[in-house]
Amino acid sequence: MPGDLEPEQLTHRLGIEVKEWSAERVVATMPVAGNRQPFGLLHGGASAALAETLGSLAAAAYVGSDGMLVGVELNCTHHRAVREGLVTGVCEPLHQGNQIATYQVTITNDSGRPVCTARLTCLLRRGAAAQR
Repeated sequence: MPGDLEPEQLTHRLGIEVKEWSAERVVATMPVAGNRQPFGLLHGGASAALAETLGSLAAAAYVGSDGMLVGVELNCTHHRAVREGLVTGVCEPLHQGNQIATYQVTITNDSGRPVCTARLTCLLRRGAAAQR
């Protein structure tokens, strides 16, 4: 696992657990408990952080260990509220090019119903270009 899953990082604080990780698919879970907004519902920002984490992990697998990436756009549509349990995020590529990659992340509740759909676009740098 990458260094961003260390205890002082946001992924750890949100309780994100990566279950599957490749350039073509990343799957993770996140508890609702500890990630609620003041009205007791899953915080939309927590869903956004889960989506960006999964898209970034997919992009990292795509560019390889000598590459680099940065997120340049994140769009989230929240479909329904969640009060308890786990949410599961599944990330798959919409486009993987030389300089840009775009990922769709679908977040569902324990019943498999959609909670949030997100799209993350990343700027990619490979090899020597990543060092600049």
